[in-house]
Amino acid sequence: MTQMTAMFVMFVLYGLLPAAGLYLGYRGIKKVTAPKMLEYKAMPQLGYIPEKSLPVEVKTALDQINTKGEKLRVMYGDTNNDGKIDDKDTVNETYIMIQNLMDRHVPQALSDYRRLHDLDVTEDSLADTTKIKHSNVTGKEALLDVLKTINTQFDDLLNASYHQDGQKLLATNRYLQKRFNNPASNTDIQKPDSNANNDASSDVNIQAIESPTGENVSAKDIKL
Repeated sequence: MTQMTAMFVMFVLYGLLPAAGLYLGYRGIKKVTAPKMLEYKAMPQLGYIPEKSLPVEVKTALDQINTKGEKLRVMYGDTNNDGKIDDKDTVNETYIMIQNLMDRHVPQALSDYRRLHDLDVTEDSLADTTKIKHSNVTGKEALLDVLKTINTQFDDLLNASYHQDGQKLLATNRYLQKRFNNPASNTDIQKPDSNANNDASSDVNIQAIESPTGENVSAKDIKL
């Protein structure tokens, strides 16, 4: 082994490896001890906020908004039903409103609350105990009211989507019954006559099923 090779091996063993071990250990300890941040698929902008910095009621409301918002994004954003939201989908006002609520209104409300919360360094935060001037609510209650309003709007949109899709199913059923001139439901289908001649042949005309046409029901416009 040459002198240069020996020096390189010494550098790796006693310099590089210990330094790498210390760095990885530091990163591991920092990751374990770091506070858990909010993690929402529908609202990634909130990822900088520690979970423990928010009251339990606020966290619960955010969980509900995230779940409902993600469902609504697919319902109103994936207009061509290909399983993804991209340039091929048609953007409508309802989808833009949903995105604005999750991208702007929720983060802004949390930012305002956190500023109120940080104004006081005592154990009992002003935002949780002190009524806002000319109102009968605290900062925490005001934030919960905002989140409740958004939750209610999302509930209305989900409810409207349910009834809209249900009406489409009813329209499809009416169309098919009219198309085949068979108003009887599937529970009223009669059994074939057992005495019929099995050797008799019959011609069956199969018609192509066309999807029923009808005007699209526009979603309820909600403005905050």
